Order: sequence, then C-alpha cells, then structure tokens
Amino acid sequence: MSLSGSATSRRVLAGVVTTAACVALGVALASHSDDFATALDSAPIALLALVAALQLVALLARTEAWYVSVHATGATASRRRLYRASSVGSVAVVINGQVGLAARLAVLRRSCPRESPRIPALLAAELPIVATEAALAAIFSFTLVGPLGLPWWLPIIAFAVMAAVGYGLCRLARARPRGPWSGLAVLRSLEGRSRVVALVIVAVLAQIARNYLVLRAIGVPVSLLDSIAVLIAMVTLSQLPFGPSVGAAATVLILGTHGTAIVAAAGVLLTATGTAGALCFAVWAASDLLTEGRISWPATVRRAGRGAVGLRAALADARNR
Repeated sequence: MSLSGSATSRRVLAGVVTTAACVALGVALASHSDDFATALDSAPIALLALVAALQLVALLARTEAWYVSVHATGATASRRRLYRASSVGSVAVVINGQVGLAARLAVLRRSCPRESPRIPALLAAELPIVATEAALAAIFSFTLVGPLGLPWWLPIIAFAVMAAVGYGLCRLARARPRGPWSGLAVLRSLEGRSRVVALVIVAVLAQIARNYLVLRAIGVPVSLLDSIAVLIAMVTLSQLPFGPSVGAAATVLILGTHGTAIVAAAGVLLTATGTAGALCFAVWAASDLLTEGRISWPATVRRAGRGAVGLRAALADARNR
C-alpha cells in the first residue's frame, strides 16, 4: 500500500471511530436527555469562564515547558514563535493528541526552519514533558483501581516502569548529545529538569481544578482523587480518535455510577471550556502575528528606501568618475 493510501486509510478509520464514539454516547444518553439538559444548565456562566481560564493557564504552563525543552537543544526560535505554534496545536488536539502534536511541530518548522531543531529533535524534546506527565499519572494511577477494577499491584508496576524510563532518558541525554536525541538536552541539568517538572505540575494542577469545579458545580459529589482519575482517563483517551466526545467518554468511564447523563454533561462542559481556552490562546497568537506584521512592514519599507538611496548615490558616483 502506498503512503498516500495508508494516510487516507488512517483518516477514514479515525473518522469512523470518532463517529461511532459520538453515536454510542448519543444512544446511551437518549433515554436521559432531560437529566443531561438540566445538568448542562446547572453550571454558572462565571464558573465556566473560570474553568476556561484554567485551561488557558494549563496550556501556557505546558507551552513554557516546551519552550524550555526546545531551547535547551540550542535552538534560537523566539518564545513568541513557539507560543504561536503551540496555540495551533492546542486547537488541533480536540481531534486527538497526535494531530495536536503534528500541527504544533509543523507550524514551528514552517515559521522558523533555521531557528528551530529538525523534526526528530523536536519529537525528542517532547519526551521530557510526556515522561513527566506519565510519571505523575503512574504515581496517582491508584485512583483508577476502584473505578476500573484494576489489580492493586498495577500502580506499583506503572511507577517502577516510569522510574526506569526517566532514568533511561537521562542516561540517553548524556550519551547522545547530538543528532535526533539532542532534543533530550534539558535532562542533562538539574535546573532544566526542575523547570520542566514544575511547569508540568502547574499545568496538571490546573486541569485537576477544572475537573473538580465542573463536576461539583453540576452536583456530582467527587473528591480530588476522582478528579485526578478523570484527568488520567481523558489524557489516555485523547490519544485515540474519539474527537470531541473524549471528555464525556472519560467522565462516564470513571464516574458512570453517579449517573450517566450528569457525568456526561460534565464531560461535555469540560470539552467546551477546554476548547474555549484553546481558542483564546489561538486568538492571541493570530493577533500577535498580525501585530508583528504591521510593525515589521514599515521597518522593511524604510530599509528598502535606504537601500535604494544608497544605490542611486553609488551609481551617481560611478558616473562622475
């Protein structure tokens, strides 16, 4: 099969899975439509605005962690260019995580190909962030034991695996300072590792707060540990082509015993406010790009004018001689 045919097949499969997930969720909620609508209406607008703002905080914190990781490779791309690229990925991630990552890297490489690392190094620069997120998920994976009926010893294995992965990445960062693995450069110093971990923790705390506030607002008596379990489920399911239904799917998976309609409504609100936060980020990026264009255009015209004056003077001097 050709590459184009394979890509088309993947897109078709993703579309089928997304549609199937949305249809399945709709069927599950068909007999609870009144409860679902009531739950959606019960969340105050002010709280939803706060939850959207928390999503923006999470996006900015993770983007700053990406900036730290990319710049550790020696890249000279400005913070603004990385933030603008990240804003595109934050909107595309609504489809799934891989699409968001691909969009972010593609925009960065297109906007500053000389100042940014190549794609393999950029992919490696993602690993310290992803590994930190996975390590936090492993630490708190015990929150999934009850809702999903997992063996009690599974979180211990998950933590051991992530500890080994983290150690291996640090060794690899020191052993392969060049080439594709140069993206791991941030792991070579304690300061770099600490900054990435701190920023990822800020992003994760903002997401946990979002889950807790929305679920409590619509009447689901959840704890902080329940909110963490929902976040782990969301991040895991976002790697699959569930599309916009991932929030509802995650909340139903973890908290379905509290009522399918009400927890699905919470998932829909989380997806909607998350998208709103991402769109705010994208609007800033677009306005920043337009502002940069307005500022740089007069400067370009002035430089061109000075160059033309200098050229005329040089030609006049040559004729006089």
